[in-house]
Amino acid sequence: MPRRTATLLASTLMLIALLCAGVLIKVPYSEMSPGPTVNTLGDHDGEPVLQISGRKTYPTTGHLNMTTVRVTSADYKMNLAEAVYGWLAHDNIVVPHETLYPDGKTEQQSTRENAEEFSQSQESAKVAALRQLDIPVKSQVVVGSVFKDSPAEGRLHAGDVIKSVDGTAVKKTTDVAKLVTRHKPGQAVTFTVVPVKEAAAAEKAGKEPTRTEDVKITTAKSDDEGKARAIVGIQAGTDHTFPFTIDIKLADVGGPSAGLMFALGIVDKITPGDLTGGKFVAGTGTIDDDGKVGPIGGIEMKTVGARDKGAEYFLTPKDNCAAAASDVPDGLTLIKVDTIADAVKSLDKIRKGDTDSLPQCGTKG
Repeated sequence: MPRRTATLLASTLMLIALLCAGVLIKVPYSEMSPGPTVNTLGDHDGEPVLQISGRKTYPTTGHLNMTTVRVTSADYKMNLAEAVYGWLAHDNIVVPHETLYPDGKTEQQSTRENAEEFSQSQESAKVAALRQLDIPVKSQVVVGSVFKDSPAEGRLHAGDVIKSVDGTAVKKTTDVAKLVTRHKPGQAVTFTVVPVKEAAAAEKAGKEPTRTEDVKITTAKSDDEGKARAIVGIQAGTDHTFPFTIDIKLADVGGPSAGLMFALGIVDKITPGDLTGGKFVAGTGTIDDDGKVGPIGGIEMKTVGARDKGAEYFLTPKDNCAAAASDVPDGLTLIKVDTIADAVKSLDKIRKGDTDSLPQCGTKG
């Protein structure tokens, strides 16, 4: 066999072997890529994303788009060739599998947690939007969940309204743990609650509940390392009563990162005029009941996805600014926000054409 032919054959066989290895060798990585972006002011799958009844709404223009990230599933085994391609591609990010699915979290567990976070983000978005407009929202501390085999199991129930602990009024969820941990494990603590059925009936009738129950529970020792503390085995939560109905219709989305954009969409719909001035604004960020905006993951993928859809401005959580500013898509302006009030002020500047004074990522102030 001629030397040249032998060399070509050997090279071809080596290339085939490398390609096969690349496909067959599995690596512990996952991939993130730009996901869908949806206008919170518009429709999705044939129905409005934000549906408000019992309150006058106003026409809106432009876009206030929430953004998402696609990720490979928890049980997907990426091969070496896919990882290399992902590392080289500009619009994808390859990260260690445990970054997306820590502690061996399954696809089902991740989906459930994302759904819970998404539901909570909707609730906080409603509260933050109404508080931004000085519209009162009634809040009360409730039993969010009861842990299995805990002292509270069968004594307290999810949805019970917690009025006081040992006679001390409860105003915030953090009050519950503080009051319980004043005790030593094995001591009794008394919860004064409105049972969930009583609370639901009173809310349906539009009245304040009149009947409360005292529930005495013997505390147990926590499983935490270090100093033992008393627990009863519940997770306190907050239940809100809104003065009108706000429904957010968006399926197949999880996680808390759309909170800011939902809140801004609500503000826009129930106030005269429009926030965007017809501009295409996208963004991301968690939001709490007080309107504080928090950071999210996959910011680089979200800015790419937003720009690909036509966004001109991107509302960026302050703590994500450094990562987002490291690779900004051409034609996209990153606006730094720390609260919903910051976002509303920046939208006002965009609407008025005062873009030079926008607090951009990568600049001081």
